[in-house]
Amino acid sequence: MSTSRQQQTPQQSPAKLYQFKLVLLGESAVGKSSLVLRFVKDQFDDYRESTIGAAFLTQTVSLDDNATVKFEIWDTAGQERYKACQSLAPMYYRNANCAVVVYDITQASSLEKAKSWVKELQRQADPNIVIALAGNKNDLSARRVVTTEEAQAYANEAGLLFFETSAKTSHNVQELFYSIAKKMPLDMLANNRPRGTGPNARGIDLNRTPQQAGGCAC
Repeated sequence: MSTSRQQQTPQQSPAKLYQFKLVLLGESAVGKSSLVLRFVKDQFDDYRESTIGAAFLTQTVSLDDNATVKFEIWDTAGQERYKACQSLAPMYYRNANCAVVVYDITQASSLEKAKSWVKELQRQADPNIVIALAGNKNDLSARRVVTTEEAQAYANEAGLLFFETSAKTSHNVQELFYSIAKKMPLDMLANNRPRGTGPNARGIDLNRTPQQAGGCAC
């Protein structure tokens, strides 16, 4: 009598979870907080109050069956007094692995402020930081003063990812953060150094044990 063997399917290994610090920068009232709220909670508030200092949120993006990126999101205030304060502004983008610099397509001055933030990041932040430029309030296209072509040309010149977004309608919001996640150099985490432990530190593999990551098991 013959016996049939039960075919065993190989057990799929769980997706690795990588953590990166992401900072949002830009002039006040361009919609940074609204973009984060739409990304994290899929909500929009017409009467959202301005951020004081910075707000902290987290959200994950699944790239595929093998990798998931967790963003630690620092949403900074846009008032110039925070940018001018050397002891405060760098604190939010220090050791940041990626950044979203936001401007308002209906305000030409906000793009100029965004350009100054990009220069500051390129001068002060990790040289390998991934920067995305987001032209927000795409739903107000009738009041547009910054053309897509102008912003795209600048983004190409500066080596930035570029999206026009609308926190109100959710246009391109998920695509913006997903593209940043795809751009993160997961292969560079092979050295397994926690974020901020050296000039080339990129992020943290959250699947590793504290001992492997060089930390304490506490």
